[in-house]
Amino acid sequence: MWEKKKNPLRKMSIQTKLLMTFALTAVLMFVINLMLYSQINHSMRRLDEVYATNASLNELSECLEQTQDDVYEYLNTKSSDSLENYYRNTQTLRDMLEQLDSDIVDNDGRILEVNIRNMADTYLRYADETVQAKRGRNVEKYNTVYTTALQNYKYVQAAIYRLNDIRFRSNTDNYRLMMDSLKYMEIVCSAIVIAAAVCSLMILLLMIRTITEPLRALAGSANEVAAGNFDIELADTDSRDEVGVVQHAFVKMIASIRTYIRQTKESMEKEQKMMERELLMETHLKDAQLKYLQAQINPHFLFNSLNAGAQLAMMEDAEKTSIFIEKMADFFRYNVRKNGGRAMLQEELEAVDNYVYILNVRFAGDIHFEKMIDPCIENTELPSMILQPIVENAVNHGIRNVSREGWIFLRVERMADCVMISVRDNGEGMTQERIAEVLSGKAGEGEEKKDSTGIGVDNVINRLELFFGEKDLLTITSDGPGQGTEVRIRVPLPEEG
Repeated sequence: MWEKKKNPLRKMSIQTKLLMTFALTAVLMFVINLMLYSQINHSMRRLDEVYATNASLNELSECLEQTQDDVYEYLNTKSSDSLENYYRNTQTLRDMLEQLDSDIVDNDGRILEVNIRNMADTYLRYADETVQAKRGRNVEKYNTVYTTALQNYKYVQAAIYRLNDIRFRSNTDNYRLMMDSLKYMEIVCSAIVIAAAVCSLMILLLMIRTITEPLRALAGSANEVAAGNFDIELADTDSRDEVGVVQHAFVKMIASIRTYIRQTKESMEKEQKMMERELLMETHLKDAQLKYLQAQINPHFLFNSLNAGAQLAMMEDAEKTSIFIEKMADFFRYNVRKNGGRAMLQEELEAVDNYVYILNVRFAGDIHFEKMIDPCIENTELPSMILQPIVENAVNHGIRNVSREGWIFLRVERMADCVMISVRDNGEGMTQERIAEVLSGKAGEGEEKKDSTGIGVDNVINRLELFFGEKDLLTITSDGPGQGTEVRIRVPLPEEG
């Protein structure tokens, strides 16, 4: 405990630790770079000064040569441009000569500087006399003086070349010494940079250690928890940085998770037993509902139909009676066979055709029935006895009691995710209130119940919802009394794949 309180880093936040580390490293590197930059600049200035004397002598030689060229050009052309250039270069040459040493000392280089300056002054004097003689058109004089000036020009150039060679050799020795010192400086600088980097690394490692050690312990505990081990013991900490706060919260979280797991386990065991009972009851209930709904067929329809067949047998020959009885047999055979609940859409359409045929026999062909079927409806599954009750309602509640010619139009269309079935008539129509009653199952049953199959719209709606597990699969629309009615059934298609 004494060591923890003594360490001031434990009281700092991670942000403060990192900022302090980067600040110390930055200050150290800045000071070192400033020292190296100053030393390198000093060395570069010394290197620039090594061959500065050679460069000045080359400029002096070029200026002297240009002056001689101007004198020669003026003697040949006597142009004002060459004379102007001569005076300008002469002044430049005199300024350069002023920079040469004029004191005689016991040094070959200094003696040559004095000789170059004196010989150059003599050359300029003869050059001026040559130009003046040329301007005065004294041909004999400017020829003689020009020869002397040219000879002095050659002496000066030779002296400059010799002095340049002496200085180049001396500067080369100095350059070698400076390069050797630069190499030594490079080694020293590299050593300083390495030492600074090591110091910075040590400071950084010291700071990181105070952060990573608690994080490593916390990460190990978190991995144990992630593996499902909630029985680990993680010591709490008095550190005030972000890691200490997280570690303290983690210890409290582990304790809370243990309590929650124990309570959740007990609750889930109870809930699982209840769900098993509810699922079993729901399965039995749905099975009973399907069987009950499919069994609601009024026997009066069967008796009335058979009576009509008997009367037809007495009035007509046996062929029509045979067809009628066959249609009746197919219709009831389908109903009995599909008592299990599932049917193909094509089978439902065939049952509707048989039903309409039976009704037309009974009512002397008063029902005009048309249909338009999309050929792409194969493998469409739905509950049995769904379409026939809708067509039956269209007959009994739609067109039976109208004075005009009644018709029923059946349309089946394949959509992207469903098959849309439409049964439309031109009969009595319905009000919106009546539509709401029918869809909610509150519509009363009329006298026609004894002359129907007994399967109402609410029965169809319930079986569709139970079969597909969706609502609002059946809709009814009408423009009002006398405007006909349309019933639309949406049959969802199973998702592919």
